[in-house]
Amino acid sequence: MRTGRLLVVAAMLAALAGCADSGSTPPVSSSPMSPAVPSSEVGTPGLPVPPIPLPGEPVPAPDDTVPKQAEASPDAMLTVTDIRLSHHAGFDRVEYYLGGPGIPGWSAWYTGRAVQDGSGRELEVAGDSVLEVRITGSAYPFDSGVAPYAGPDPATDPAVPGIAGVYRTTVFEGITQSFIGVAGDEPGFTVSAAVMPNRLVVDIATG
Repeated sequence: MRTGRLLVVAAMLAALAGCADSGSTPPVSSSPMSPAVPSSEVGTPGLPVPPIPLPGEPVPAPDDTVPKQAEASPDAMLTVTDIRLSHHAGFDRVEYYLGGPGIPGWSAWYTGRAVQDGSGRELEVAGDSVLEVRITGSAYPFDSGVAPYAGPDPATDPAVPGIAGVYRTTVFEGITQSFIGVAGDEPGFTVSAAVMPNRLVVDIATG
């Protein structure tokens, strides 16, 4: 009789030990979790940033002719205040200086005809190719409160042989339209925005 009781007690203790073991072991995941990607890296728009060369390092010349485009900042109300030309090793540069708030957007491409917005008038542009540049986020001077560019039309510089002239900076429906006469058969170009001071920079490859 006593032996039977001992067997029953031993069986109960074994059952309790089994339950305790099964409950104390945490489950092990078979697939490790992937690291989360910060939200700032997903679909965040930004301005194109040209490479910054080290001191003394030459800036690479533009090498493609595809149309370029970027969006203006939502607060942009910009007016062209000056046009400057400069010559560099491998490319010539056109800078549209801008007054007013915001960052400009742009679209630029080679065109066979320089047709002015609004009037539809075709302009005579010197050079072998015509690069049309549109600065979005523009505003009329009476809206931006900025005095507009009042220099020569076209803007030229004998020290910048690759640019035959920069024509017009007229505003129509929030866009400043300009044409660059290029001495060359549609050479490569780049477009970028720069600050301090605010400006749109167009670099055009030279031979």
